[in-house]
Amino acid sequence: MRVWLLLLLTCVSTVAYAAKIENIRIWPAPDNTRLVLDTSAAVTFDQITLTNPDRLVIDIDRSLLSTSLAKLDFTNSPIRSIRSSQRSDNKLRLVLDLAYKSSHKIFTLPPNASYGHRLVVDLSNYKTTPPTPTKGAVIKPSQPQTTTLSNLDLLDSQRDILIAIDAGHGGEDPGALGPKFGGKKLQEKDVVLGIAMELQALIKKEPGFDPLLTRTGDYYISLRERTKKARNAKADLFIAVHADAFTNSKAKGASVWVLSSHGASSEMGRLLAQKENDADLIGGIGGISLEDKEDDVAMTLIDMSMNYSQNTGQGVAKEVLDNIGKIAKLHKKYVERAGFIVLKSPDVPSILVETGFISNPGEAAKLRTRRYQKQMAKAIFKGVKSYFYSFPIPNTYIASVVEAKRKLLSYKVVSGDTLSGIAQRFNTSVKRLQDANKMTRKSVLRVGKTLVIPAG
Repeated sequence: MRVWLLLLLTCVSTVAYAAKIENIRIWPAPDNTRLVLDTSAAVTFDQITLTNPDRLVIDIDRSLLSTSLAKLDFTNSPIRSIRSSQRSDNKLRLVLDLAYKSSHKIFTLPPNASYGHRLVVDLSNYKTTPPTPTKGAVIKPSQPQTTTLSNLDLLDSQRDILIAIDAGHGGEDPGALGPKFGGKKLQEKDVVLGIAMELQALIKKEPGFDPLLTRTGDYYISLRERTKKARNAKADLFIAVHADAFTNSKAKGASVWVLSSHGASSEMGRLLAQKENDADLIGGIGGISLEDKEDDVAMTLIDMSMNYSQNTGQGVAKEVLDNIGKIAKLHKKYVERAGFIVLKSPDVPSILVETGFISNPGEAAKLRTRRYQKQMAKAIFKGVKSYFYSFPIPNTYIASVVEAKRKLLSYKVVSGDTLSGIAQRFNTSVKRLQDANKMTRKSVLRVGKTLVIPAG
């Protein structure tokens, strides 16, 4: 009889509590805070929002708290404290005491390679909707470190080229996993943040360029939010940094990706379908809103902007791939295409760099070191710099430097000049001078004529 009663009580207890909250993690980010509850099984929940004071109440069905709330650090989050109670209907009640009213989302996630079932609470770190980020006041560019250009009158009003750097994954999403080093598996989110921060440091030092990190720490940002940050800041280029993985640990090599034509066409359709949304602006052709445009006009504007973005992205990607190939093995010797969501900004040229296979022990060993992360960042920036000096954006500091160099490689003929004398002065040949200026042997060298001086 006692045995039967114990079995009955055990079954009742199992039925009553279908899941346990085994662990709670908090991930503060600049814009939002993510609270993650690890559950032993899938759960359902109800939520209630209360004011005076502000609270968020979450009732989790048939669940039991089996971890401590005392260890959580709520610094830089809207949460003041979390309280729990076990209700008579077998629901676990969590009460989040908030510092202010905060917009929120609550949802569940299924198991993946790193975690089991989870209940996720995303809270905004703003009391109200945050102001739209804009590029700050124009910064006076420092003079280039060359004596040749130091005396040129470069306009202070010419802006920097803004490069958005997106370190993939973060927070609850570790990305691809590599071998163990020091007892812990190497995580993609850590590797790519290291490379992104090295790239940011390089860009900061270079006159005419300005960096923007979409993620500055170990926290999660949605894919659309990453591209939104770049668009809101009116970035000139978006670089997503990742590290690949494959089931075969022998797979290796870095690669560079741009948006496929199929991905571009599907994004055009999405934007057209949502053109009433006033957030959908085409910045690439003057910040034009699609809101009041007819479908055919809106499609034309999107198409024009996407053509520019894709052409620029392809050009940058080729330069970056060429430079990465000097320090790393390439997975493919050409720029690859796919429908990555983070590449789908219609007005921000975008590329995705797979810095290597983190699943390959040899490449993982290199990717985890700061030395190699610096090398990779340097190769990426060399490609970016090379492209924008070859195809400068009008009214930027880089464009003014390129124009200044072009002017320095010209010469106005004065009385007494001869082609041979000019060639000797600029360390070139008469033949090269004639070719550069489309002159023949019978051409007359006229006073006041501006000659192009061939480089080198």
